[in-house]
Amino acid sequence: MEKDLDEVLQSHTVFTNVSKGEVAKKADLLKAFEDTKGDQTDICKIILTKGDLQVSEKERQAQAEATFKDIATIISEKCVNPETKRPYPVSMIEKAMKECHIAVKPNQNSKQQALVTIGKLKETIPLDRAQMRIKLTCPVKMVNKIKKLLKKLEVSVEEETMEGEEVVVIILMDPGQYRNIEDLVKQETQGVGSIEVLSLKEVRDDVETMQ
Repeated sequence: MEKDLDEVLQSHTVFTNVSKGEVAKKADLLKAFEDTKGDQTDICKIILTKGDLQVSEKERQAQAEATFKDIATIISEKCVNPETKRPYPVSMIEKAMKECHIAVKPNQNSKQQALVTIGKLKETIPLDRAQMRIKLTCPVKMVNKIKKLLKKLEVSVEEETMEGEEVVVIILMDPGQYRNIEDLVKQETQGVGSIEVLSLKEVRDDVETMQ
Protein backbone atom coordinates (compact mmCIF):
# COMPACT_ATOMS: atom_id res chain seq x y z
CA MET A 1 0.00 0.00 0.00
CA GLU A 2 3.03 2.26 0.43
CA LYS A 3 3.38 4.55 -2.62
CA ASP A 4 6.89 5.85 -1.93
CA LEU A 5 9.34 3.25 -3.29
CA ASP A 6 12.13 4.58 -1.09
CA GLU A 7 10.07 3.52 1.94
CA VAL A 8 9.95 -0.03 0.56
CA LEU A 9 13.31 -0.59 -1.11
CA GLN A 10 16.81 -0.31 0.26
CA SER A 11 18.02 0.16 -3.32
CA HIS A 12 16.53 0.50 -6.81
CA THR A 13 19.17 -1.95 -8.04
CA VAL A 14 18.14 -5.47 -9.15
CA PHE A 15 20.40 -8.27 -7.91
CA THR A 16 20.74 -11.87 -8.99
CA ASN A 17 22.21 -12.66 -5.56
CA VAL A 18 21.91 -9.87 -3.03
CA SER A 19 23.85 -11.64 -0.28
CA LYS A 20 26.87 -11.90 -2.58
CA GLY A 21 26.33 -8.45 -4.05
CA GLU A 22 25.86 -9.81 -7.58
CA VAL A 23 24.02 -7.22 -9.69
CA ALA A 24 21.80 -8.36 -12.57
CA LYS A 25 23.29 -7.76 -16.01
CA LYS A 26 21.58 -5.16 -18.19
CA ALA A 27 21.23 -7.62 -21.06
CA ASP A 28 19.39 -10.08 -18.78
CA LEU A 29 17.09 -7.34 -17.50
CA LEU A 30 16.26 -6.20 -21.06
CA LYS A 31 15.46 -9.80 -22.00
CA ALA A 32 13.26 -10.44 -18.95
CA PHE A 33 11.60 -7.01 -18.83
CA GLU A 34 11.45 -5.86 -22.45
CA ASP A 35 8.94 -3.04 -21.96
CA THR A 36 11.01 -1.27 -19.29
CA LYS A 37 14.03 -0.49 -21.52
CA GLY A 38 16.17 -1.63 -18.61
CA ASP A 39 14.92 1.06 -16.19
CA GLN A 40 15.60 -0.53 -12.82
CA THR A 41 12.96 1.49 -10.95
CA ASP A 42 10.27 0.29 -13.35
CA ILE A 43 11.60 -3.26 -13.03
CA CYS A 44 11.42 -2.98 -9.24
CA LYS A 45 7.76 -1.94 -9.48
CA ILE A 46 7.00 -4.99 -11.66
CA ILE A 47 8.77 -7.30 -9.23
CA LEU A 48 6.84 -5.82 -6.28
CA THR A 49 3.44 -6.14 -7.97
CA LYS A 50 3.87 -9.46 -9.79
CA GLY A 51 6.71 -11.26 -8.04
CA ASP A 52 6.47 -14.09 -5.51
CA LEU A 53 7.87 -13.67 -2.02
CA GLN A 54 10.64 -16.17 -1.43
CA VAL A 55 10.32 -17.62 2.05
CA SER A 56 12.90 -19.89 3.65
CA GLU A 57 11.98 -23.30 5.05
CA LYS A 58 12.59 -22.03 8.61
CA GLU A 59 10.29 -19.05 8.03
CA ARG A 60 7.59 -21.32 6.59
CA GLN A 61 7.87 -23.67 9.56
CA ALA A 62 7.72 -20.80 12.06
CA GLN A 63 4.66 -19.36 10.32
CA ALA A 64 2.96 -22.76 10.24
CA GLU A 65 3.61 -23.24 13.97
CA ALA A 66 2.25 -19.76 14.75
CA THR A 67 -0.89 -20.39 12.67
CA PHE A 68 -1.36 -23.80 14.33
CA LYS A 69 -1.30 -22.13 17.74
CA ASP A 70 -3.64 -19.35 16.54
CA ILE A 71 -6.17 -21.96 15.41
CA ALA A 72 -5.97 -23.76 18.75
CA THR A 73 -6.38 -20.46 20.62
CA ILE A 74 -9.47 -19.50 18.61
CA ILE A 75 -11.05 -22.90 19.27
CA SER A 76 -10.25 -22.64 22.98
CA GLU A 77 -11.90 -19.20 23.11
CA LYS A 78 -15.00 -20.14 21.11
CA CYS A 79 -15.70 -23.69 22.29
CA VAL A 80 -16.39 -25.61 25.47
CA ASN A 81 -16.62 -29.17 26.66
CA PRO A 82 -20.44 -29.69 26.52
CA GLU A 83 -20.28 -31.98 29.56
CA THR A 84 -18.59 -29.45 31.86
CA LYS A 85 -19.41 -26.17 30.05
CA ARG A 86 -15.76 -25.21 30.47
CA PRO A 87 -13.28 -24.28 27.74
CA TYR A 88 -10.36 -26.55 26.96
CA PRO A 89 -6.82 -25.26 27.56
CA VAL A 90 -5.02 -24.29 24.35
CA SER A 91 -2.43 -27.04 25.00
CA MET A 92 -5.17 -29.70 25.04
CA ILE A 93 -6.65 -28.39 21.78
CA GLU A 94 -3.19 -28.46 20.20
CA LYS A 95 -2.72 -32.06 21.33
CA ALA A 96 -6.09 -33.07 19.87
CA MET A 97 -5.25 -31.29 16.61
CA LYS A 98 -1.99 -33.24 16.33
CA GLU A 99 -3.79 -36.52 17.02
CA CYS A 100 -6.27 -35.65 14.24
CA HIS A 101 -3.35 -34.79 11.94
CA ILE A 102 -4.66 -31.26 11.31
CA ALA A 103 -2.51 -29.62 8.63
CA VAL A 104 -2.16 -25.84 8.46
CA LYS A 105 -3.08 -24.25 5.13
CA PRO A 106 -0.93 -21.20 4.33
CA ASN A 107 -3.53 -19.70 1.98
CA GLN A 108 -6.34 -19.59 4.59
CA ASN A 109 -6.63 -17.39 7.65
CA SER A 110 -6.70 -18.87 11.15
CA LYS A 111 -10.41 -18.20 11.73
CA GLN A 112 -11.48 -20.07 8.58
CA GLN A 113 -9.30 -23.02 9.50
CA ALA A 114 -10.54 -23.01 13.11
CA LEU A 115 -14.17 -23.40 11.96
CA VAL A 116 -13.25 -26.42 9.82
CA THR A 117 -11.05 -27.88 12.58
CA ILE A 118 -13.88 -27.72 15.15
CA GLY A 119 -15.87 -30.19 13.05
CA LYS A 120 -12.91 -32.57 12.83
CA LEU A 121 -12.10 -32.39 16.55
CA LYS A 122 -15.69 -33.30 17.46
CA GLU A 123 -14.89 -36.79 16.19
CA THR A 124 -12.32 -37.29 18.95
CA ILE A 125 -13.26 -35.04 21.90
CA PRO A 126 -16.54 -33.62 23.28
CA LEU A 127 -16.61 -30.14 21.77
CA ASP A 128 -19.33 -27.56 21.13
CA ARG A 129 -19.42 -23.88 20.31
CA ALA A 130 -19.90 -21.81 23.47
CA GLN A 131 -23.50 -20.67 23.61
CA MET A 132 -24.62 -17.04 23.37
CA ARG A 133 -27.36 -15.87 25.75
CA ILE A 134 -29.84 -13.37 24.32
CA LYS A 135 -33.02 -11.68 25.48
CA LEU A 136 -35.93 -11.73 23.04
CA THR A 137 -38.91 -9.44 23.58
CA CYS A 138 -42.14 -9.67 21.59
CA PRO A 139 -45.91 -9.07 21.96
CA VAL A 140 -47.82 -11.81 23.84
CA LYS A 141 -49.94 -12.72 20.79
CA MET A 142 -46.81 -13.54 18.76
CA VAL A 143 -44.82 -15.52 21.31
CA ASN A 144 -46.15 -19.01 20.45
CA LYS A 145 -45.29 -18.61 16.77
CA ILE A 146 -41.83 -17.27 17.66
CA LYS A 147 -41.20 -20.20 20.03
CA LYS A 148 -42.17 -22.74 17.37
CA LEU A 149 -39.73 -21.16 14.93
CA LEU A 150 -37.01 -21.12 17.60
CA LYS A 151 -37.59 -24.82 18.18
CA LYS A 152 -37.02 -25.50 14.47
CA LEU A 153 -33.72 -23.65 14.76
CA GLU A 154 -32.82 -25.89 17.73
CA VAL A 155 -32.53 -22.91 20.08
CA SER A 156 -32.82 -23.60 23.80
CA VAL A 157 -35.37 -21.50 25.75
CA GLU A 158 -33.94 -20.89 29.21
CA GLU A 159 -36.54 -18.59 30.75
CA GLU A 160 -39.87 -16.97 29.86
CA THR A 161 -41.55 -14.08 31.73
CA MET A 162 -44.45 -11.69 31.18
CA GLU A 163 -43.86 -7.94 31.26
CA GLY A 164 -47.18 -6.17 30.69
CA GLU A 165 -48.34 -6.98 27.16
CA GLU A 166 -44.96 -8.37 26.17
CA VAL A 167 -43.17 -11.65 26.73
CA VAL A 168 -39.46 -11.78 27.49
CA VAL A 169 -37.72 -14.99 26.46
CA ILE A 170 -34.13 -15.76 27.46
CA ILE A 171 -32.52 -18.19 25.04
CA LEU A 172 -29.19 -19.93 24.58
CA MET A 173 -27.94 -20.45 21.06
CA ASP A 174 -24.94 -21.01 18.86
CA PRO A 175 -23.46 -17.58 17.97
CA GLY A 176 -23.76 -18.56 14.32
CA GLN A 177 -27.55 -18.46 14.68
CA TYR A 178 -27.68 -14.83 15.79
CA ARG A 179 -28.38 -13.37 12.34
CA ASN A 180 -31.13 -15.94 11.71
CA ILE A 181 -32.81 -15.11 15.03
CA GLU A 182 -32.53 -11.37 14.42
CA ASP A 183 -34.11 -11.67 10.96
CA LEU A 184 -36.83 -13.97 12.30
CA VAL A 185 -37.83 -11.55 15.07
CA LYS A 186 -37.91 -8.55 12.72
CA GLN A 187 -39.92 -10.41 10.10
CA GLU A 188 -42.44 -12.15 12.35
CA THR A 189 -43.09 -9.15 14.61
CA GLN A 190 -42.89 -6.56 11.81
CA GLY A 191 -40.21 -4.71 13.73
CA VAL A 192 -42.11 -4.62 17.04
CA GLY A 193 -39.99 -7.31 18.70
CA SER A 194 -36.37 -6.91 19.72
CA ILE A 195 -33.35 -8.94 20.78
CA GLU A 196 -30.52 -8.02 23.14
CA VAL A 197 -27.24 -9.84 23.72
CA LEU A 198 -26.81 -10.68 27.41
CA SER A 199 -23.56 -12.63 27.14
CA LEU A 200 -21.40 -13.58 24.19
CA LYS A 201 -20.23 -16.84 25.76
CA GLU A 202 -22.07 -18.97 28.28
CA VAL A 203 -19.28 -20.86 30.08
CA ARG A 204 -18.60 -21.96 33.60
CA ASP A 205 -15.63 -20.14 35.07
CA ASP A 206 -15.89 -21.45 38.62
CA VAL A 207 -12.95 -23.43 39.93
CA GLU A 208 -13.29 -27.14 40.58
CA THR A 209 -11.82 -28.28 43.88
CA MET A 210 -10.40 -31.66 44.76
CA GLN A 211 -12.21 -33.42 47.60
